[in-house]
Amino acid sequence: MQKIKKFYLIITILSFGFNSYAQKYKKPKNLARYDHQKIHFGFTLGINNLNFNHQKNSSTINNDSIKSINTISQKGFNLGIVSNLRLSKYTDLRFIPALVFGERKINYGFQDSAIINYELKRIESTLLDFPIHIKYKSERYNNFRTYVISGIKYSLDIASQARIDDEGKEIIKLKRNDFMAEIGFGIDFYLEYFKFSPQIKISYGLLNLLSEDNTIFSNSINSLTTNGWMLSFTFE
Repeated sequence: MQKIKKFYLIITILSFGFNSYAQKYKKPKNLARYDHQKIHFGFTLGINNLNFNHQKNSSTINNDSIKSINTISQKGFNLGIVSNLRLSKYTDLRFIPALVFGERKINYGFQDSAIINYELKRIESTLLDFPIHIKYKSERYNNFRTYVISGIKYSLDIASQARIDDEGKEIIKLKRNDFMAEIGFGIDFYLEYFKFSPQIKISYGLLNLLSEDNTIFSNSINSLTTNGWMLSFTFE
């Protein structure tokens, strides 16, 4: 909740600063009738940073050799196709299917006599994302406008190993399907021939992804949910 409050505070400050600057310096408009289109398309690419929210199994932590569990975020990249439907002057409906390559790590600390040994589990994901967002736009000033987005996303992990035989390797298995709530902020820049939009978005997983397989690694965790951010650059 604290992160969300800070996020909205940053949005408010940036929006006020951009609007004040634009009102002071008027310029000729590029793509003057661009926003009158009912439907338009584009593409997006960017980087992501994925991590887990995890809930430990207190009984396992207290009674077993595992003494600590820590998740480690990792960078990845993503690319997608933009479909935008104009609902009103300040509101759009957006569908942006994307291919996302990401990775996360879980570090387990094992007690061995007086020494703690660590074992790192790497979890790679290849996600097909299907987000639906509502985009709320500010008034256009000169050749840019600010906006916020919010929505929900279905994510399919096509690299999921939930159903494979791990052959005794004791890997961390994740379920294939996830739903996420998302909020974000961006700026539309109207250039001479296209619109360019940098955007940052935060995602919160709603489902427990942990596939229980009766190993010490999965038994020590009650739930794993996704969290992360995505910095993208859209060309429309």
